[in-house]
Amino acid sequence: MSEAILATQGLSRRFGGLTAAGNVTIELHRGCLHALLGPNGAGKTTLINLLSGELSASAGTIRYRGEDITHLSPDRRSRIGIGRSYQKTNIFPGFTAFENCRIAAQSRAPRALRILSDALDYLPVCDAAKRALAAAGLDGRANRVASARSHGEQRQLEIAMVLATTPEVLLLDEPLAGMGTVEAGRMVTLLKKLAPDHAILLVEHDMDAVFALADTITVMVDGQVLESGPPSQIRASAAVRQAYLGDGTAAS
Repeated sequence: MSEAILATQGLSRRFGGLTAAGNVTIELHRGCLHALLGPNGAGKTTLINLLSGELSASAGTIRYRGEDITHLSPDRRSRIGIGRSYQKTNIFPGFTAFENCRIAAQSRAPRALRILSDALDYLPVCDAAKRALAAAGLDGRANRVASARSHGEQRQLEIAMVLATTPEVLLLDEPLAGMGTVEAGRMVTLLKKLAPDHAILLVEHDMDAVFALADTITVMVDGQVLESGPPSQIRASAAVRQAYLGDGTAAS
């Protein structure tokens, strides 16, 4: 396997006497969808917040393409190629899909946009927004106001906004949450499409989706990594069944 794009070594986060993430070592590779499983409170979102810079590490290191980024701010991490989505949809509801993506793309503009100029005159920014919408399957609905979209389309739009920042790493926190069967199917298709060109860390409770998508699965319990490996290993693990899936329950 190629060198990891994003990797941690002994990464920990403590809140007083509580260890939300303890001694976590994980690697994300381009073309590999790495799923993160665990019961509520296992430390999954804490890990994503550490990787994105929204939480500082109490111990351990984070490396991006071999460079130590443990103390970089969230905006610096975003600029070098780490993008994330959130458990709750994070969009501008009063703007169109195109405008949402254009705002995201503007953060990568090499120079500041003049406040009195027409944003549509900045063709590279607009082109990046259009490419992101197309990649997320929303190019035919670019001019619809975000608030008028279904929950599933709003989640697609959030991923399109992340894509507009041209990330190499995607940290996706429960992108299928609250979706029906049809919308979840569309999201699974989108994630399969994005996987070959990105290193993806996916936090998700939909077990069918996880086992359909993941190349590698890491299971966390109480802030610690319980087990990590290919889906076949996780399916067969008695420790995982007992701690997360329920003793004697097979993953499907």
